[in-house]
Amino acid sequence: MEHYKMNLTLRIWRQKNSETKGRFETYKIEDISSEMSFLEMMDVLNEKLIREGQEPVAFDHDCREGICGTCSMFINGRPHGPWHANTTCQLHMRAYQDGDTITVEPWRANAFPVLKDLIVDRSAFDRIIQAGGYISVNTGNAVEANSILVPKDQADSSFAAAACIGCGACVAACKNSSAMLFVSAKVSHLALLPQGYPERKTRALNMIAQMDKEGFGSCTNTQACESVCPKEISMTNIAKLNSEFILAGLSD
Repeated sequence: MEHYKMNLTLRIWRQKNSETKGRFETYKIEDISSEMSFLEMMDVLNEKLIREGQEPVAFDHDCREGICGTCSMFINGRPHGPWHANTTCQLHMRAYQDGDTITVEPWRANAFPVLKDLIVDRSAFDRIIQAGGYISVNTGNAVEANSILVPKDQADSSFAAAACIGCGACVAACKNSSAMLFVSAKVSHLALLPQGYPERKTRALNMIAQMDKEGFGSCTNTQACESVCPKEISMTNIAKLNSEFILAGLSD
């Protein structure tokens, strides 16, 4: 693949904290390699700003391998940028051309308040998990893997749902800021396994109640969440969540 250098214009959201009003700032950046990752490009920008005596742009990152889900950036109107099934840290600058203007914003949702610049507080997801995203197990020695048999189709479906990394792209893409894809993935991957049965009657009720308490919107099935999910979590999990919720209500 041919490598090339490019000069770019960056429009980046700057906001001191949750209480202050934010704004877009424009930066020019030169000689960016097409083989840099998007976060490496942001590193280059921050090094430039530091040299010039300016405050660097605050953004979340950790693994830089598409695993942790912290690299939450809204890039040119799409969570994680233009590539399909991709996190921001996996996005490379060859997605852009010399002279392009790139607009970078934080997730936009009342339940994800901006902490600084591109960093938002996603602890609402943690509280949803605490409300019901767990199972009751006896601690101690590891259980024999084959002691609880699970049909392969259920195991595969559970694994696919468990691939959710909790990045929040689904919320950022949804016009209602709904967290239904995230919550449904967390409910489904436990509901499909025998180990998840002890809390099955309360899990969906408690997690949805917490989701509503956090201020996330309702799902109107636009499928925007599925289209931007870096792990391609299916909306069929939302149907599973609705089923679990109804069954839990009937059993009370």
